[in-house]
Formats: sequence, C-alpha cells, structure tokens
Amino acid sequence: MSGAVAEAEIPVRTTARGKRSSLTRSRIRAAWAFIAPSLIVLALIAGWPLLRTIWFSFTDANLNDLSDYKIIGFENYLAKYDDEWFGVLTEPDWWRSVWNTVWFTLVSVSIETMLGIVVALILNAAFPGRGLMRAIILIPWAIPTIVSAKMWNWMLHDQFGVINDMLLRIGLIAAPITWTANPDTALWTAVMVDVWKHTSFMALLILAALQMLPQDIYEAAKVDGVSPVRVFFRVTLPLIKPALLVAVIFRSLDALRVFDLIYVLTSNSKDTASMSVYARQQLVDFQEVGLGSAASTLIFLIIALLVVITLAAGRVRLGEDPR
Repeated sequence: MSGAVAEAEIPVRTTARGKRSSLTRSRIRAAWAFIAPSLIVLALIAGWPLLRTIWFSFTDANLNDLSDYKIIGFENYLAKYDDEWFGVLTEPDWWRSVWNTVWFTLVSVSIETMLGIVVALILNAAFPGRGLMRAIILIPWAIPTIVSAKMWNWMLHDQFGVINDMLLRIGLIAAPITWTANPDTALWTAVMVDVWKHTSFMALLILAALQMLPQDIYEAAKVDGVSPVRVFFRVTLPLIKPALLVAVIFRSLDALRVFDLIYVLTSNSKDTASMSVYARQQLVDFQEVGLGSAASTLIFLIIALLVVITLAAGRVRLGEDPR
C-alpha cells in the first residue's frame, strides 16, 4: 500500500517541479526583458568608450590629429629600444601615482568605514531629532566633489585660510602651514577632505543594514545580560558584513578613480598625483593619446583585479541562489 502511495506521489512532485522550473524560466525571461534596455544604453555610453580607449592604447595616436595614427602593439605599455626600456610601466611617475592612489584608498576607506559604523550606530539609536540629524549628516556627501575640494582648498590656504588662522589663534602652530603644497601633508589633507565628504555615504549604507536586523536577537542578549560591546562584535558585525563589504567595494572603486579631489587640492604635483591625474597629464598636457589610453587601461585592469580579489576574499556570490 505504501508503495502505491509513493508511486502516486511521484507524478505530483514531478509536475510541481516542472511548474516551478517553468515559472523560474518565465521570471528570468521577464527580468532580461526589463534590464535589456539598460544594458544596451550602458554598453553604448560605457562599453564603447572603454573599447576605444583600449584600442588607442595600442597606437601612437596624438591629440593634434586623431585620424593619423598607426598600430604599435604594446609599446605604450612596455618596449625595449637599444637596450633601454620605454613605456608606461617603466615610468617612475606612473608607479608613484599607483602607490599614491592605493595608499589614499586604503587609508581613506579604512577611516570612513570605522567612522561610518560609529555614525550609523548613533543614528540607529532612538533620540530626539534623529530624523533631522540623518538629513544633516548627508550634506557633505550631497555637495559636488569639485565644490567641496575648492572650498577646502580656500580654507586650507596658507595665507588666507581659516584653518591656519584658527590653529594660530589657539597656539597649535607657530607659522602658517602649506597643507596642499607640502608633499608631507598634501596626501593626508586629501584623505581628510575625502573622509569629511564620504563618511556619511558609508554611514547611510551601514544604517540601512542595521535597520534590517531582527530585534528579537538584541532583546534576548539584553535578557541574558550580554554587554553591548560583545553584542556588537558577536551579533551586529557578522550580520551586517555583506552590506559592509558592498559599501567598502563601492567606496574603494570611487577612491581608486579619484581625480577631481587631488587635482583641485594639489594640482599637477608628481608627489601627490593619482593614477587618473597621471593619465590626464599624458592625454591632455602632453597630448599623447596612446600613452594616456595605456595608463587609463591599466587603471581599469587594476580596479577590476582588486574588485575580484575583494569579492573572493569576502566570499560574496552576487546574484546566486543561496539554496
């Protein structure tokens, strides 16, 4: 009897599985239909310029006449003539810009992540005026980067800046400091301005993750007498780890492409130039489209590689069914 029941159940399960599979395929087709226009637009406005940049990196194109160029292979990247190496990969200025960019990214994103967690925890608590505080904290992030960089550039001016004037009045410094012109302080100044602007972005993403956490866990921990510090490291931090990793990746991508902030604060200084500033210098100042495109292609490859490493380290499988 039991065997007959089992045999009768098999078609039902198969039918249910078949319906589920058909429904899944239908949803996938509908999803592709909705995102196809966006993918086409993205391919046109992002994919085509990227492919053109990669193409120009294998040519000797010059900004004076982009129609007159020839293919030179990998010479813009690395080439050897008469026992001497040439190309972007042999330029000390390029490797200095790589180091500046990586250092800037590591320091600024690390500080922003820690401060973002603190700010998010404060904004997640219940207190009078919390809504207003959440709005105020977004003001630095809402200001365009070029505007905030110019604003801070004037505030940090060695002769007319309010920062030096304030530090002189309270006796912390004996003479005005050239914050953006001194190589020892220029990059730290850029980090400070970047932290001021983007900490609210990190806090916003982390706050969204905090508000999705189940409250019964915290109520149970409170009943058991677990300390808030232990709850944070044992409960909160593991639960918000996926959202935190996404926030770090987004900010790292933005920081690795930094241009306007460093360019406005420190201009074309080789000691503080980022990879994007170096690429712009080759492309616009020296009018070497081939070299500038090669540097831009290397920036793309470096960012893509770091993203892959970060995703692999965090074991994040985007778009994968957790079952």
